Amino acid sequence: MASPATFEFTDANFETSAIQSAQPVLVDFWAEWCGPCRAIAPTIDQLATQYQGKVRVGKMDIDRNQKVALQYGVQSIPTLLLIKDGQVKQKWVGIVPAATLKQALDSVAG
Repeated sequence: MASPATFEFTDANFETSAIQSAQPVLVDFWAEWCGPCRAIAPTIDQLATQYQGKVRVGKMDIDRNQKVALQYGVQSIPTLLLIKDGQVKQKWVGIVPAATLKQALDSVAG
C-alpha cells in the first residue's frame, strides 16, 4: 500500500525518527478503517517519494500506536503534523490538498 519512501512511525521510534530528526518531518496519523485516511494515502506516498532526502514523510497507525497520538492531541484522523527542529510547525486535520502540503514542505525543506 505505502510507497517504499514512506516511513513508518511508531510509538517506539517517534522520538528519534521525528522529534530528533535532522530533516523536517511530515507525519500522517491514520487508521486502516478510516476512509479519508485511505483517500489521502496516495498523496502522502507521492510526497514521500518527491521529498525523499529532504523531508521524512511517513505514517503512524493510531490503532497500533496510541501513545504519540494522545501526546499530540490527535482526536480526528487523518491528522498531519509538520515537525521541524523538534517543534510542530503546522497541523492539519482532514483531507488536505496536495498543493497545500507541497507549499508547506517547500517552506521547511530549504
